[in-house]
Amino acid sequence: MKIYGHRGAKGEAPENTLEGFVHAHNQGVRRFELDVQLTSDGQLIVIHDATLERTTGLNAKVKDTTLSEISLLDARTNTASWGVPCHIPKLNQLVLELPDTVHWQFEVKTDTKNRLNILCNRLVEFIQSENLKNKCVVTSSNTWFLKELKRRDQSIETGFVAEYRFPNPVNTAKKLNCDYLCLNYSLCTESLLKEARNHDLHVSCWTVNSIHDMQLLKDKGVDSIITDFPTSALTYFDKHGLVTN
Repeated sequence: MKIYGHRGAKGEAPENTLEGFVHAHNQGVRRFELDVQLTSDGQLIVIHDATLERTTGLNAKVKDTTLSEISLLDARTNTASWGVPCHIPKLNQLVLELPDTVHWQFEVKTDTKNRLNILCNRLVEFIQSENLKNKCVVTSSNTWFLKELKRRDQSIETGFVAEYRFPNPVNTAKKLNCDYLCLNYSLCTESLLKEARNHDLHVSCWTVNSIHDMQLLKDKGVDSIITDFPTSALTYFDKHGLVTN
């Protein structure tokens, strides 16, 4: 079973920060899930929320803030304790910092169609220019965005992020020509997994933070999990010979 660090290592270090990803990487984590958004000046950055307040304390929206303004912020508010300032990275900065990462899940949040259209163009260009097609999947709950990305480049893998049981997430993923089903782990049943297998979908469950739940999902046959505590998960499963690259 493959292990992805959620937003780097959200439970161990400030989420979606360069320092958090480097921390997890230094502990042996080589698969990461992260969130991609667009600044006001059209730059791809790594941040989860539509606003900057929760992690930086600044009462502003990402879409209204420039990259240069964001680069000055310290993203340690309401996160795991950390001793030095942490920075919200550009997507290309992060990927170039960790070149031996085995695989990335780039999740794109819902936004206006105009901004998603720009983001889609920038993200496809980035993946193509950095030869990342074999090292990433672009995921989203926004079905319009997933269609648009496939329209631009069929060879980039995509994944449908499913939080609800209805409509059937496997059916939605296949209608969108997705390669991954990124599933709220509470929805993961053996029957749903069997259905996903029949459609050659990689099933990646989020956000799984207890070893007990991880083991149950592995026993069911889940392909990968996304966890806030990737270093401890990796240590446990490596010890028992249960992690695959």
